[in-house]
Amino acid sequence: MKTFAIVDLETTGNSAHKGDRIIEVAIVIYRDGKIIKQYNQLINPETHISRFISYLTGITNETVVDRPIFSEVAHEIYSHFENVYFVAHNVPFDLGFLNYELKNAGLPAITQPVIDTVELSRILLPQAPSFKLGHLSEWLGISHDDPHRALSDALVTTKLLDYLLKKLNCLPLTTIKHLKRLAPDFKSQLNEILSEQQEAAKQNKAINDRFNYAYNIAFKPIEASVRDNTIDQTLSFGEYLDTLFSEKSELRNQIANYEERPGQKEMAESIYHAFQSQQHALIEAGTGTGKTLAYLIAACYQSTKQRQKVLISTYLIHLQQQILLHEWPQLQKALPFECDIAVLKGKDHYINLAKFSQALHEESYNYDQVLTKAILLIWLTETNTGDIDEIQLPASGEQLFKRISARNQVQHVKQDSYENIYYQTARKKAETADVLIINHSLLADAMKQDDGIIQSHDHLIVDEAHHLERVVANHYGLQINSIVYHKKLKSIEHFIENSLIENNQIKRSLQNFVNVAIESSELLFNFLFHYVDKYKKNNSSKNELGRSQVLIENKDHSDWLLIIEMAERLEFALYDLIRQLDQLNFNDLNQARKILFTEDLLTMKNSISEFFRSNVFNKQVKWIETERLGTQKVVYLYQQPLNTNQIIADDLNNRIKSIVYLSASLSVSGNFDFIKNELGLNNQHLLESNIISPFPFHEQVQLLIPNDFPIADYENFDPFIEATCELIFTMADITSGRMLILFNSYDMLRKAYYLLKEIFDEQYLLIAQGITSGSHERLKKNFQSFDKSILLGTNAFWEGLDIPGDDLSVVMMVRLPFESPNHPIVNQKHQLIAENGKNPFVSYSLPKAVIRFKQGFGRLIRSQSDRGIIVVCDDRIMTKRYGKAFTDSIPNVPIHHRRTNELLDITNDWFFNN
Repeated sequence: MKTFAIVDLETTGNSAHKGDRIIEVAIVIYRDGKIIKQYNQLINPETHISRFISYLTGITNETVVDRPIFSEVAHEIYSHFENVYFVAHNVPFDLGFLNYELKNAGLPAITQPVIDTVELSRILLPQAPSFKLGHLSEWLGISHDDPHRALSDALVTTKLLDYLLKKLNCLPLTTIKHLKRLAPDFKSQLNEILSEQQEAAKQNKAINDRFNYAYNIAFKPIEASVRDNTIDQTLSFGEYLDTLFSEKSELRNQIANYEERPGQKEMAESIYHAFQSQQHALIEAGTGTGKTLAYLIAACYQSTKQRQKVLISTYLIHLQQQILLHEWPQLQKALPFECDIAVLKGKDHYINLAKFSQALHEESYNYDQVLTKAILLIWLTETNTGDIDEIQLPASGEQLFKRISARNQVQHVKQDSYENIYYQTARKKAETADVLIINHSLLADAMKQDDGIIQSHDHLIVDEAHHLERVVANHYGLQINSIVYHKKLKSIEHFIENSLIENNQIKRSLQNFVNVAIESSELLFNFLFHYVDKYKKNNSSKNELGRSQVLIENKDHSDWLLIIEMAERLEFALYDLIRQLDQLNFNDLNQARKILFTEDLLTMKNSISEFFRSNVFNKQVKWIETERLGTQKVVYLYQQPLNTNQIIADDLNNRIKSIVYLSASLSVSGNFDFIKNELGLNNQHLLESNIISPFPFHEQVQLLIPNDFPIADYENFDPFIEATCELIFTMADITSGRMLILFNSYDMLRKAYYLLKEIFDEQYLLIAQGITSGSHERLKKNFQSFDKSILLGTNAFWEGLDIPGDDLSVVMMVRLPFESPNHPIVNQKHQLIAENGKNPFVSYSLPKAVIRFKQGFGRLIRSQSDRGIIVVCDDRIMTKRYGKAFTDSIPNVPIHHRRTNELLDITNDWFFNN
């Protein structure tokens, strides 16, 4: 019989050692699937409760003024923890606070075995979108009546624990055995529970028979897809569209809150026309067009009716998932015929079962890797795809997955091998699918490697096409990171030290070779760091992350010649180490690791050689970036082609019959000239369409531009930042937060964040990219979860951020989004454009900024019912001649260029008198 004491606390802050105190305690005693007892007590913390904590919990200073202090109820609380498991959702937090307070009350610490439901959820619910208690309860359908109150949270944690323990009962014996081996390194004491489960699993043949087995790993049988290839051959494209868009269409039933979108049908017709005429096309689809469904509708008909395979490329991997899980199921049920759609990603997204089996038996050097192994074990009993994007891994876990992905093989894969079954299955589905969805990165890789994906498809749709040029530049370029080099060499050093090399002389020789490589690497990168320091005054800029950048030009000065010598020394050291490792044979496990290490070393050696020996400066741009991370001096080396338009023309446009490039932001002042040049389409006969958004922007948006801000002087930005923060502060009172603030540089964002933190005094939740921890998606969710919140972002938040409804009322662009002219790529492009007799600003910088501006503008209005305000703090949009390019490229909306106090009156009137 096991008894669990499930605990939840509310506190004044995150650290008892910094003076924060408990303000509420809840304990639920749970045994044999039943709640035996509930305990709930408010506590007087004898310290101030902040507005934010009161807002979060509903507990105010007045609420607790007459409640007991902790020491008065300490014995009562302590009595609940005899012969129980201590359970909490984040045990270190709750147990740490309790033990701190118990010590102050003269009681011993709680030393019961613990179960952390965060950890257990990460292991047993690998596909959960988030592991916060509120998000988990919503995902599992557990009712949560009063979030951020101790008893409600403790009761929800109890239901979560019950769910997790029941899930353990459904696991096969093989998986339980692996978990039991990993259990000593978990934070939760699960050994006894897993031992009992192991005995039960031995008897449960029905569960064990549900799974397939390979390399001593249990995994879910991969479901074979069955399809009906029949199609009504008499159905014309017009009749097909009429069927889908009719008032009785099943599509209307499948889409929640369906809205009539005339542009959707127009866009599908434009794409189909491009396919039929075998022409390339540029289509700009305004916000709200419903472009994803539109191009899926055209692609499905073309691929099944005409028997011509269609390839779709999205910008980001998560957009592939979104299409497969959201838009495609809606359309699939409405289609009058069967269409087979598949998603394909690069090999490093799919797990290799043989490599994972090896990793399970390796010693793990940190907690994250142990947790990752446990997560993967459970995930394999659930996944149909083996695609790692289905789950979230800890940071070190991602490094582990790189070693066990389908990119790495233990042996030659045979037809019947399970080793890379997931990637093989994905590739087979891709080969037979009517419509294949990839991402720009895989498309660029296919262009460069010529792996057959492009040649096997007649038509291509490129979504978010304005990103393709940059993705291609990255793939045809080169990146070197000093931290990665250091970690890989240190891993090899550790491998040699712990390998079973019986001959001490050989071992010492190997250690000497790796030491030479480490020293050569450190010498080169340290010198490069100081080289940037030395030359950055005259030849440097800072990027949006605050890194120093120096362009490498073709100059034979003494420092650079010395750097070339150091690079050659490192190259030779890596070559010698590869040669020495190649001569050694180990057992299977170490032999596989050795092969991976030699492959890594070869990649490192070739990258150094290409970067430092190549002198093709007229076609490639090379630059160095440096930053300090703590005590580490970090160096990044970049090489990119100066222009990719000819690459895209040769390796893509000339190899596919018809390509449709589309985005919400392709035109500048109503024409496509800029994007044509970027995508190598200048010499093509194109179909061009601009599909207007169905939203009444003139009724939904006000564009505000202050005319009394200080000049944004690059020598002293502080007055401008202060004015911006004052406007944010005052406007937030009108809008109750709900503001997205877009910056061009991380440095400007950071300054604004700390200034706003001072003046808001915890009235609002400030969420800042690069300062607040979490992914972009996590920051967005946090922003939406709190009523009074303000989100500060740079590059990634200018586009792709979808926050419909009342969650977002204001989008503020602090400066017009011009790229720094000192950025190495921009610098060299400007020089080339000037050499060709054109104006670099007009031909390149302005159109790039306008496209980014349009993306930022598009963050605000995401549905017919949305309304809000766009603020541009940069009045060059009104005072400079080029400003018209920005205003002409967005929908026609009321524009107010006035003093700040007048703009605040307009804001107040807009939200409260309309």
